[in-house]
Amino acid sequence: MDTIGFAKHDHAACIQTAIATARDQCSANGLQLTPARERVLEILLSEHRAMGAYEILEILRNEGLGSQPPVAYRALDFLVSHGFAHKVEKLNAFVACNHPGQDHAPAFLICRICGSVAETAAVPKDSLLGDTARAAGFVIEKVVIEAEGLCPNCRGKAAA
Repeated sequence: MDTIGFAKHDHAACIQTAIATARDQCSANGLQLTPARERVLEILLSEHRAMGAYEILEILRNEGLGSQPPVAYRALDFLVSHGFAHKVEKLNAFVACNHPGQDHAPAFLICRICGSVAETAAVPKDSLLGDTARAAGFVIEKVVIEAEGLCPNCRGKAAA
């Protein structure tokens, strides 16, 4: 899997494809992608960085889509529970999933300077962690991997 957050790409097409995928998956699974849920997903897709619920709520409020925290939190809960977004624990914030519909364990690369977040895949069951867990008789159900460092853009600036 790639790390779209740091790669040059057609951002408008990225957003359109992700929204279309979300609509298709919701339709196929009998889920309701309400206007508020879809807008929250668009907001998350608009930037490749994690966004807090109150930051999202401020945008919704300015657009007349809701002014109470439950509006944002309910939309985020829906998006996370159905794999359209992820929570970045270190930042207590959310990012759109780069691989919706794919069974994967996301790992996040977080730039400590610009705050951009790239999602990549982790394979915890096939790693040293997985080996250690198996040896201990432990079954891994969820793993959160978040690495902090410098994105290519900021690394270049830091070296100059």
